[in-house]
Amino acid sequence: MTYREKVTFTAGEVRLTGNLFLPERPTDTAAPLPAVVVAGTWTSVKELMADRYAERLAARGYAALSFDFTGYGESEGSPRDFESPALKAADIHHAVTFLAGHEAVDAERIGALGICAAAMYMSANAADDPRVKSLALVAPWLHDAKICEVAYGGADEVAAKIAAGEAAREKYEATGEVDYVPVVSPDDPRAPMPYEIDFYLNPERGGIPAWPNRFAVMAWKGWLTLDSLSYAPRITQPTLVVHSEDAAIPDGARGFHAGLAGPKEIRWTEGTQFDFYDQEPQVTLCADATAAHFAATLPGASA
Repeated sequence: MTYREKVTFTAGEVRLTGNLFLPERPTDTAAPLPAVVVAGTWTSVKELMADRYAERLAARGYAALSFDFTGYGESEGSPRDFESPALKAADIHHAVTFLAGHEAVDAERIGALGICAAAMYMSANAADDPRVKSLALVAPWLHDAKICEVAYGGADEVAAKIAAGEAAREKYEATGEVDYVPVVSPDDPRAPMPYEIDFYLNPERGGIPAWPNRFAVMAWKGWLTLDSLSYAPRITQPTLVVHSEDAAIPDGARGFHAGLAGPKEIRWTEGTQFDFYDQEPQVTLCADATAAHFAATLPGASA
């Protein structure tokens, strides 16, 4: 059994809102818990997949925090729904600070779990944050410039997206107006994912009211110029990567894993990218694998 506590914490000048999932424990048990900060795909809110994984980790004995990044979901901040890798990494740093100060948490036993794009943001923070003792990445989207060219149709298409983003940024700076396009749309070629993707469009899965399905065009440069593989040589924490050849950019996962400086494991399984967000057996497999990883690498934790 688990229970959920709605929490808020500061991140710079804004307040972020999250869900802290805790295992049910006997009232006479006061020992602080190992903890994990959890985050999901780009543009996502906590309800899409971070809550799901956090609750699973709590059921396995961890205090697990999912939260909305600055400008997303229930959290403060503007512009809204603006994908900023640097800001998201900073938000994760503040989330770790919140966990480290929570009465239920052992500040010496904090791990991080990133799903899809959050693998890049969790890694960016872990590279510079020794408070994070262990890292796990599920179906990680890990890119550099070369991978972006392959993923987005070549160098010319990447340059065009960056140019559109810079024009949108200039408009925002001059007028305060944000240009948005759908994140996912089979009908709008401007969408970052111009496809029919059931996870995002199905209201029984990720197409929920809390997720507005919009992408701030001015985010393109920060996203496309991010070199997440460069973080790997600075990550000395034990790291688990769980991925599939049928999921997103497996070459990115391979390259990142190869560059890691600390103890590392890469585990290949089956499933599409979106299966890892909410489908079985992928979610249970990954929850079990990450819990076991944290049990082995956060002293005193148990899966």
